[in-house]
Parts: sequence; structure tokens; C-alpha cells
Amino acid sequence: MDLKKRFIKATEQYNTLDEHVPAYYFRRTFDAEKQSPCTITIAACGFYELWFNGKRITRGFLSPYISNPDHYVYYDEYEVTADKGENVIGVLLGNGFQNNPGGHIWDFDKASFRSAPMFALAVADGKQSILESDESFKIAPSPIRSDDYRFGEHYDANFEIVGWNEKGFDDSAWESALPAAAPKGELRLTDAAPITKECELTPVSITKCGSGYIYDFGQSNAGVCRLRIQGSKGQKVELRHADSLENGDLNIGQVWFVRENWDHDKDIVHLDTYVCKGNGEETYQPSFTYHGFRYVRVNGITEEQATKDLLTYLVYHTQLNSRGDFVCSDDVANKLQELTRRSIVSNFHHFPTDCPQREKNGWTADAALSSEAAILNFDPERNYREWLRNICKAQLEDGRLPGIVPTGGWGYHWGNGPAWDSVMTYLPYFTYIYRGETGMITDAATHFVTYLRYLRSRCDEKGLLAIGLGDWCHVGGIEPKAPLIVTDSVISMDLANKMAEMLTAVELHEEAAFARSEAAKYRESIRAHLIDFATMLVAGNCQSSQAMCLYYGVFEAGEEQTAFARLLELIHAADDHIDLGVLGGRVIFHVLTRFGHSDLAYRMITREDYPSYGNWVKRGATTLWEDFFPDRADSMNHHFWGDISAWFIKCVAGLNLNPGKHDVNTLEVRPHFVEALDSAQATYAAPAGGITVSWHRQDGEIVLKLEIPAGIRAEAVLDGAYCFENGSKAAAVVTGTYKVLREEK
Repeated sequence: MDLKKRFIKATEQYNTLDEHVPAYYFRRTFDAEKQSPCTITIAACGFYELWFNGKRITRGFLSPYISNPDHYVYYDEYEVTADKGENVIGVLLGNGFQNNPGGHIWDFDKASFRSAPMFALAVADGKQSILESDESFKIAPSPIRSDDYRFGEHYDANFEIVGWNEKGFDDSAWESALPAAAPKGELRLTDAAPITKECELTPVSITKCGSGYIYDFGQSNAGVCRLRIQGSKGQKVELRHADSLENGDLNIGQVWFVRENWDHDKDIVHLDTYVCKGNGEETYQPSFTYHGFRYVRVNGITEEQATKDLLTYLVYHTQLNSRGDFVCSDDVANKLQELTRRSIVSNFHHFPTDCPQREKNGWTADAALSSEAAILNFDPERNYREWLRNICKAQLEDGRLPGIVPTGGWGYHWGNGPAWDSVMTYLPYFTYIYRGETGMITDAATHFVTYLRYLRSRCDEKGLLAIGLGDWCHVGGIEPKAPLIVTDSVISMDLANKMAEMLTAVELHEEAAFARSEAAKYRESIRAHLIDFATMLVAGNCQSSQAMCLYYGVFEAGEEQTAFARLLELIHAADDHIDLGVLGGRVIFHVLTRFGHSDLAYRMITREDYPSYGNWVKRGATTLWEDFFPDRADSMNHHFWGDISAWFIKCVAGLNLNPGKHDVNTLEVRPHFVEALDSAQATYAAPAGGITVSWHRQDGEIVLKLEIPAGIRAEAVLDGAYCFENGSKAAAVVTGTYKVLREEK
């Protein structure tokens, strides 16, 4: 069977922001001679819900996957048992990415693939085809009168058709489906964890606001609301979602892209609408959109209807299982760990996104910057693997990558560059480091080489780069202090080094040698043109420039102490506050730990005064924010500042898996006993088994407890003024308890 020849749709028309086209029901029956197992295969350009004999069997929310259909078209397979006699296939089809006018800021309304949503479906009994999608499918408009991935859904219960997906239903008055031109993309079975419901939240407060009511769910997340209401026929209930309040009402202005088209978008963004049919209790939850929010303003209800039972927050994200965690004796650090984890999952819908309450785009730098923290806390690599295929497919022939994936064409000329394009390197790199997997490396190997050649073609006469976005979201919203030529060139060197390591791991030695030589060229050019060796300061004289060159190995060993002293001076000049953007923020705390200043790093992170992560906590953050301002946040749910979780796990607790970068069954335990803490613990489910590293203070000593699987070779290393009971600074270790002493001065 060739699904590409079997696409059907309901109509030639498609949704716009001004003209609404409903989602359609599709229905088809077939007869079976006996009860027997069969397979349903469905490919969709759009989102679908699937029923078989009246039972919803859809594998996950927003199925099958989000992609550019010119690149890949995804399909799902379902194993079902056909009944003897009549059987019914029911499909509800939404717009998804096939038609997303709400993404007009990124030109999704102009995408070449834009059309009415369509799908192809087949049912087979073993190798025998039972049915394939064609015009024999019957269609009818559903109660979903419009749906947009970013903006929301409008549902009118008066258009519900009872029993439409069940046996015995009379569909003789329904229209026939239309054939659809096949999408250009390659068909792929969805090999990614589905989007599922994590939990349900009830409101912590309900407040009158003008003619409506503000429901506060206590924390920012992503998902939808389930509405339960006993309303009158035609009663229209509006649910508008936001992450913050301003003057007691929703702060819709925080969704900045609305401001680009304010007069048009402000009244429809993140809005779900339900029209009651008025026959008892009614229940509704959106099918083809989701929102990032803490607050919901409900309009169109009476005071009697404004109860806690009216709305329930259904938290949805990709099914990410917890793999690691961190906990310590300080509530601020624990809260930051919680915020980081919530930010990672609420920004993960098939792939990492930048913010659920605003863009929902697969911004590449966001995912790259948090990828190590994500894989130390969860199991995202299955979805990383699928998304990497889409990233590689989006690469142009000259090697250029877009800043968002998927894209309809936006992001190749702005919004990208080495720090953003690093996603193609970081996803397979950290999957290799922490899981020992090389499949993603092999898949991306040719794309690595193409990308390195592209970067070289963009270098100036000095062998340096300044072509992309730089040290984004600098504290205070100022222009980055680190020059773009520094951050782009240093990141390019790092990418080449990481590619060389990975290519060596899969024995592509010629390609690895090329990558290694490219890294050496960048390092030579950076040292020749961007460092003042008289002062050992990097161009920009700022925290990011200095920390990045130390972290990524630009300085020689004999230069590093002086270069680090300059970094300390820059930090002290800022009163021991961070004064950088996301690229510097990703590395500075690791650099401080390496040079024996974990206490300073910890203070910079957890202090309560602005600017700091601790200041976010003090101001009530429930997820990580996008930026550091004293009195506002442009976005209140971003994950690209989330590497602090990796720092907690690796540097404070000391759990360092695969320190030599070539054997996932090795472990270095290198804790740093931060004076502000009485205890710290990190856990991680490595491929060989569960690891726990913990320490606590007891009677003037430190007790180090380890749980290490038998298949892992481990060494404990103590920095600073600490040693084991026998006076040694390093020792091979196994599961057990170890006393740590302060060395006598």
C-alpha cells in the first residue's frame, strides 16, 4: 500500500485568522468475516484524533508529530481487533502545523506547504489490505469551529453529532471526502515519545475581574483546561490564558509577538471558546491547541458558576521520565532545581520549544543550552533523535541551518549562527556522553562536515566569525558585552572539537581529523586577534568573553590562572553578580568550580538580590524566566538558563558520568562542599544502573555516601582543603560510606 497516494481532505478552504473553517469528522465502515487482529496506519498533515468502534485510541495529544511536511510526514500505527461484522473508523482532523496562521510572525501563514489539513489511512489484516482512504470516507463539520496551534480553539457544542464514530450510525446525509495532493515529505513512522497528561491541577484562588473571573493555578505549566459547566443553550464561555497579571488582569502584553499585530491578535491569542448546548453538565477540553499559563480569565459565566470545579488544569508535555535529580539543604537551590525541571518539561512538546505561552517554536539555541541539564534529569534522547532528523533535513545545501525547526522558511537569514546551530552538535554529543549511544552521530556525520565547511566560508580574513545571534538576553536587557566575533568564533571552535570527538567515536577518522583541524584554526585565530596577552583579557573585557575562553580551552595551561584572575575581577566589579547573557551563563559557574570558587558560584546563583536566579525565586517564579530585569520578565517560562541544574548535579553533589568522554561506564565523584550547605545529593540512572552521590556534614566531618552499580568503574577526587581519612585526595570507590576530612594547614 502506498499511503502517499491516499491522502484525503474535507475541503479546499482552510482556516485564517479572519475566516474560520471547522475541523471535520471523517467516518468509514468496513465489514469483517470474523473477529481478527488488524493494523490501522494513519499519516497526517495536521493533528488528528482517531477512534475505532467508538473508542478513542490516539497514541498521544497533538499526534502524530510536528514537522515541515515538505521534509517529513509522520504516521502512527495501531494494533486493534476488528469485530465480526461492522467496524467503524472515526477521525477528527485539526490544522496543526499544516495551517498555522497564528504563526504569522515567523511566516507560517506563507509556508509553501500550507493547505487544509489532510490524512491518509489504511487498515490491514496481516498482509491483506482491508481498506485505504479515498472518497468513500464520509465527512461532516465538527463542533470545533476553528483551531490554531498557537492561538486557540473555538468549540460550539450545538454542532455535536452523537454517535458519529460508532456502529449503526446513519451517515447517508454526509458529504464525501476529497482527494488531496500528496505532501512532498518522506513518510516516517513516528519514533518519539508521545505528549501525555502529567497531572491535573485545581485552582488555588478565584478572583473577580471586571465581568470575568481570574483562576490562579499556583504555577506556570503547559497544557489545557478542562471545563465542566451546567450552562444555558448558547452561553459562550471564553478562557483566556496568561503567565502573569498586570493591575489585577491578565498580562497579555507579555506575549510580545502579539504586539507586532496588536489590534488584530490581542483579542484571539491564547483564547479557547466554548458554546454550551444547555442540556445538563457539559465537559470540554481542547483537542488541537495548548497553552502555557498560570492564570485563566473566564468570561461569560455567572457568579454561581465560578466555582473551583469549573476549571481543571491538565498539564501536558512529552512523556519524559525522570532519570536524575538534585536535592540539598537549601530551599532556594531546591526551588531552582524544581523550576528548571518544570521549565524543561513544559517546554517539551515533541521537541524542545522556547516558551509555551508565546512562540512554541523549536528554537535551536534554547535546546542546545539546556540539553545537558535535560538529559541529566530526564530521558529526552528518543525525541532528540527524531528532532535531529528534522534539523538535518532543514540544513540547506550550503550548510546553513535555520534558527527554528521546523520552519516554513523563516530563520535562515536571522535567528541562527553558531551558538544557535550548535543544537545539531549538542544533542548527539550529550546523548553519547551520558547514554553511550552513537546512532545520532552516524546519522548526522555528513551534516557535521557540511556545516564546518559552511562556517569556514563565512569567516573573515582573520579566520573569525560574526554571523549569528550572540550572548542573548544579557542581564538588564542591554546589548551583549561579549562581542559577537568572540562568541561566534569560540562556539565554532567548540563545535568542531565536539564533532571531532564524536566522529572519532564512530571511527570516521578522516572526518574527525578535518574537524580537529578546523578547531585548531579557530583557536589560533582567536588567540591571535581577540586576546590581549599583556592583561590576559579577552575582547569585550566582560564575564562572558573571559568565562567562555576559559571553559572552551582557548588559553594555554600556563595562562589560565592569570586569565581566571581577570574573570574574578570582573565578577567582583559587579558586586559578585552575574553580568552576562545565556552563552556566558552556560559556562561561568563551571569555570568558577574548576578554579576552586564553588562558594562564589553558589552565592551568585542563589543570592536574593537582583540580578540572580535566587531573585527570581524571591519574586515568586515557578519556572525559569527568559531574562534578568529588576521589575519585569519578557517571558516567564524559558529553559535556556537551566544549566544550573547540571552544575548542581556535577559540581555541588559531584556526580560526573563519563569524565573522559569515551566510556559511559566510568564515573568521577568530585563533590564541592559549599559552605552554605549542610548536605547535597544527586541521583542518575546511568545505562549500567542507578547512581547516588550524597554528602552531609556530621560532627565536624563530611560523610560521603555512594551507590555505584557493579558495572561502573568509579574514582572519587577531592578538591581544595579536603582529603580522605588516609590523607589521599583521590581513590577508587565502590558503594559505601567514606569520611572526608579537612586537611590541616
